[in-house]
Amino acid sequence: MAGWLIFFGGLSGALGVSLSAVAAHHPNGSALVSGAQMLLFHASAFLALGALVRLEVLGARTIAIGALLWAVGLALFAGDLSWRALAGGRLFANAAPIGGSLLIAGWLWFMITGLISLLGGRKSD
Repeated sequence: MAGWLIFFGGLSGALGVSLSAVAAHHPNGSALVSGAQMLLFHASAFLALGALVRLEVLGARTIAIGALLWAVGLALFAGDLSWRALAGGRLFANAAPIGGSLLIAGWLWFMITGLISLLGGRKSD
């Protein structure tokens, strides 16, 4: 699983830098900045999850659920903003807000599992 998390970290980082470059030169570039920022912020987070898997700080299932929320959230959020700016349309109605909500849900997932771990004094599965 660590390999997949590192892959998503690299993919997210590469897409974030690429989107930032496009934003700097595109007439609708300001619409791309939020998507680029979300991708870049989460690139580091995916890499950290890869380390947590290797260190066995959290259970693999716990990490997989949060990572899936982030991956789908990023695809919808950054994808919809990019599609709007570059193609003039939407992925589908409310794609960006759904994606943003999934990103928040992923962070809350890790917050709750961390709290459970603190209170229970054990690794979360």
